[in-house]
Amino acid sequence: MKFVLFDGNAVVHRAYHAIPPLTTKSGETVHAVYGFSMILLNVIKELKPDCVAVAFDVKGPTFRHEKFKEYKATRAAHPEDLFSQFALVKKVLDAFLIPYFEKSGFEADDVIGTISTRLKNEPKQETFIVTGDLDELQLVNKNTKVYTMRRGFTDTVIYDEKAVEVRYGFSVDKFVDYKALRGDPSDNIPGVKGIGEKTAIDLIKQYGSLENIYKHLDELKVGVKRNLEIYKDDAFLSKDLSTIVTDVPIKFDETNCSFGDYDKKKVFELFRELEFKSLLSRLPEGKAQSLDSARDKKRLNGDYTTISTEKDFKTFKMELEKQKEFAFDTETTSLNTVDAGLVGLCFSWKEGEGFYIPVGHRNSINNKQLTINNDDFADGQLDIDRVLENLKPIIEDSNIRKIGHNLKYDYSVLRKYDIRVSPLSFDTMIASYLLNPNSRALKLDDAAFTELGIEMIPITKLIGKKKAEQINFAHTEIVEAATYAAEDADITYRLYNHLKKEIEKQGFSELMETIEMPLVPILAEMELAGVKVDEKFLIKSSAVLGKRIAELEKDIWKKAGEEFNIASPIQLKVILFEKLKLAEDPEIKRNLKKVKSGGYSTAATELEKIRSLHPIIDLVSEYRELAKLKSTYVDALPELINKKTGRVHTSFNQTITATGRLSSSDPNLQNIPIRTEVGREIRKAFIAEKGFKLIAADYSQIELRVIAHIADDKAMIEAFHGKTDIHTRTAAQVFGVPESKVDSDMRRAAKVINFGVIYGISPHGLALATGMSREESKSFIDKYFAVHPHIKKYTEEIVEVARETGFVETIFGRKRYLPDLHSSNFIVRGSAERMAINMPIQGTAADLMKLAMKGIGDQMSEVSSRTRMILQVHDELVFETPEADVKKVAEMVKEKMENVISLKVPIEVKVEFGDNWGKMVEI
Repeated sequence: MKFVLFDGNAVVHRAYHAIPPLTTKSGETVHAVYGFSMILLNVIKELKPDCVAVAFDVKGPTFRHEKFKEYKATRAAHPEDLFSQFALVKKVLDAFLIPYFEKSGFEADDVIGTISTRLKNEPKQETFIVTGDLDELQLVNKNTKVYTMRRGFTDTVIYDEKAVEVRYGFSVDKFVDYKALRGDPSDNIPGVKGIGEKTAIDLIKQYGSLENIYKHLDELKVGVKRNLEIYKDDAFLSKDLSTIVTDVPIKFDETNCSFGDYDKKKVFELFRELEFKSLLSRLPEGKAQSLDSARDKKRLNGDYTTISTEKDFKTFKMELEKQKEFAFDTETTSLNTVDAGLVGLCFSWKEGEGFYIPVGHRNSINNKQLTINNDDFADGQLDIDRVLENLKPIIEDSNIRKIGHNLKYDYSVLRKYDIRVSPLSFDTMIASYLLNPNSRALKLDDAAFTELGIEMIPITKLIGKKKAEQINFAHTEIVEAATYAAEDADITYRLYNHLKKEIEKQGFSELMETIEMPLVPILAEMELAGVKVDEKFLIKSSAVLGKRIAELEKDIWKKAGEEFNIASPIQLKVILFEKLKLAEDPEIKRNLKKVKSGGYSTAATELEKIRSLHPIIDLVSEYRELAKLKSTYVDALPELINKKTGRVHTSFNQTITATGRLSSSDPNLQNIPIRTEVGREIRKAFIAEKGFKLIAADYSQIELRVIAHIADDKAMIEAFHGKTDIHTRTAAQVFGVPESKVDSDMRRAAKVINFGVIYGISPHGLALATGMSREESKSFIDKYFAVHPHIKKYTEEIVEVARETGFVETIFGRKRYLPDLHSSNFIVRGSAERMAINMPIQGTAADLMKLAMKGIGDQMSEVSSRTRMILQVHDELVFETPEADVKKVAEMVKEKMENVISLKVPIEVKVEFGDNWGKMVEI
């Protein structure tokens, strides 16, 4: 019989601190619940227990407080967002039919000690105590082990009697005596001051018990003896406080702890409510009912049809033409739209119904075939050309609304077959994103689970779980593929009906219809167009960078006095802080962050704090920058050139950032430095085709213009209308000098705070960025807000409004929800406050850019049919245009971008052109 006992408080605490804050779409904080559930399922899978129980502390004083009033006095109160999660943890346990025990006046340790003691004499009984607290090692015996987590959740260790002895050098029965000497700072148990871990272990190994140590005081070193004499009362008090009680009066019946016969439907519904979809696959089978019975019955009874004959297709087409709207999806050979080939199409216009048209399934001899034979088509499907020829007029019919999930992908796939999906009316992925912009769980199966309570057929059921052995979708059986694909269309249509009501309710309809949906085909066309990259230039650049990196490596080794791996934070930490002793100054020690593994951090922000102390810091910073750029761009870009097109096709992500900004991936172009020489060199690798030029149009200080508008700051509005340099003007106002007397340091400080205020800059942050002292930085910020009182008013009021409403929004109504504004953790709360200040500004700028892209896209074909929008990075748009069309395209782009909306300040756009992105001239 295997019994698992969880120390509920210890495990919940571990989960709370190990997992970043996680909230549901309703704003409920659940990361500790998620972590606890994950540990619970991991342990059940690993240990396969017959019985499970959990022990919790009860709020209020215990018998230990009666013995020692200062017990746990130094421990901070539970953060509010942690305390609220204990009730949810208990709901999880209730769903699994796992009993939990607690007793007023005692701690979870004592309850566990009592239960494990009752179990230890049971024949063939094996007990595991799951905890993050090593206090329970004293409970280890031949039948009881402690299962604990060292770091995170996966680095676990099981302590039996031998393991305890290996770690400490003494047997389990002496553990409490060891605790008596060492104490426990987390519980404010004093121990014996001056007795360190090594001395404590040596004393226990030699004398065996606290009592025996005091019988042999005269044999000890003078200092040790003196400490033991002075703190004798503390020693015995600490032993008493550390000893786990094993006779708590609780009602415990082992038979009520049997695990396995739980209601999966109840767990499913709870996990849906908590948005824990990723944990569903970890649910143990045991004796529980099948998960199928927990799924949506309507889905299981879905009327899904495979269209595989001419007769069926004709009937299907007639029905499709009658619809005012339908959801559709494509099944393909690849997630890369440039390479993807069509395998099938699926449609739905009524909940519970779906149609699948297979057109590209191939035969597979052993069902493990990874490459596709374009001539080996499977039987039972229609000719792809005939299907697309007949569907093209319907898919392009502007009177029939098209609905999908991640429509950008489906648009791109069909675009390659000369079909332009129109109109793209509703994307359920974008709708899910607008409703919950902090979420990363936006896949169709995530949305189905969260919004509809439906667990969809996983793709791995068709293609396999192990990535190395997965087959291509083209090699799946048509019968299985049809159910999977038709379900996709059916669920998408159901989601549409559900989410469109939420979009209307939250006031997002205009945002969806005028900004987000029109952007989908524009981004798809940009991805398909790609950008030409000069491979030879990159190869040369790689050699140049490699040479410079090698030089830096030698210089760094010389400064360090030895060779080491500069890329290793651990080795670098040793050099900087142990050998060169760059953290000896008390002020520096206070400012430097430490890492969990011990010692000071070597992150760029921390190295900046000690930059002036040693020339090695600048060398390391340059080494890191060059090494990263070389590996991320210079060496990686040639590998990303598509063999079919000869161009790099980055992906533009519309549903990633919580502010509404677009991001890019494969490659991530946002991270190419703009202002460094190396960054500009990398940009030179992006070139125009022969006979074409690149045009770059960049918004000038758009976020500052937005904050001037939103905050209605007269001084800033006047500066922008006066066409003076905003940073020079700010410096002159703050320092009280004429603009002609503003030097570069003054302007730099003004620039830092002008942009920094958008991100809630602090005196400490300004000091780091400018080299000022904290006092100077605080004075500068005070003077800045005196000149710009409306900016200060905005930063204060927006945070208060966000606390009251739970969100902030852009001019266009895009919202970001900020539940962490109520966090009791000041670091988490401070971060949320900065987000509250920044999001309306950055989000409005993002919305402006998207509207500009729409306006340009609408007019481009009239101005220059061969011009393509190819990149969007930060506040910049890049186009590839025929040389003869450069002037008129530039004029149209500038006009559209500058007049996309009327602000209280003028919007300015700088337009340049050239043969490459890194070397351009202004038009």
